Amino acid sequence: MSARYRFVLDHRLGAVLRVEFSTSGGRIIDYAVVLLIAVGEDVATARLYDAAHGFNEMHRYTRNEGKQAAVAFHPGTLGEGMRAAIAEIKRSYPQMIEGWER
Repeated sequence: MSARYRFVLDHRLGAVLRVEFSTSGGRIIDYAVVLLIAVGEDVATARLYDAAHGFNEMHRYTRNEGKQAAVAFHPGTLGEGMRAAIAEIKRSYPQMIEGWER
């Protein structure tokens, strides 16, 4: 089963949290948690947490250099990692956006 949702974090900054995930037997088997920001008429990715390689990893993005190399960010299950990523973006999105702008 797959699901997705979007949550507006900050209208003024144009910050949106997007979550997509797949489950099997009640377990998360894949996910992507993305911080998106409005840039004029476009949308840019500022941070990405995912399980594309079977473990919890994070990619930073910058305005000038784009997607950065992945780093492991959570040692737990994919479900735990997904929940941690959602909490981290909700807690720190202003700093993540600042990092994207550098």
